[in-house]
Amino acid sequence: MSLFVTLEGPEGCGKTTQQRLLSAYLQELGYDVLSTREPGSTAIGERVRAILLDPVHTEMLPNTEFLLFSAARAQHVGQVIRPHLAQGGVVLCDRYADSSLAYQGYGHQLDLEVMRVITSFAIQEVVPDLTIYFDVPVEVGLRRKAGGAGDDWNRMEQKALAYHQRVRQGYKTMAAAEPERWVVVDATRPLDQVQATIRELVMVHLADRKRAG
Repeated sequence: MSLFVTLEGPEGCGKTTQQRLLSAYLQELGYDVLSTREPGSTAIGERVRAILLDPVHTEMLPNTEFLLFSAARAQHVGQVIRPHLAQGGVVLCDRYADSSLAYQGYGHQLDLEVMRVITSFAIQEVVPDLTIYFDVPVEVGLRRKAGGAGDDWNRMEQKALAYHQRVRQGYKTMAAAEPERWVVVDATRPLDQVQATIRELVMVHLADRKRAG
């Protein structure tokens, strides 16, 4: 009974903390949970991550950025995500292909159709069963990051405010276009309330998979 859940959102939305709490909760219930992230989670992916997020690389072009993310994603899917799903496990992934469409597509305004073709090649039909989008106003999220929440300040976060606003709007556009997969969660609420919401969402999906199986 496999389930693939992705967690998406703008900077400082709190998804990484929520993923950690959700993973621990599901493990306590006896589920075989793999908690992973993008870019990273493989030796190759971690090296690509270091390049992508290094503030030194200010010269990186948007299409280079997208192709690097896609290369790391292809390795991640083939080496980590697909094998765990094939064993009937639950995968919780902090960012996935939708992040590239939001950040490089809507944010950098690259050609979305071209990106979707490349993304399809990278993920080889491994599509999330559920995508949880943690929505937070751009100014609030960046203020959280600047205040020390999550990872250190990186190259993606230092982009202009207008860029981050396009990213957030891109997420909302994708969520509205595919409501059967996406669920929008208000991430400005207290941490425990957000966690209760996503636990309920995931448990409903697991129950549905169990009935279907």
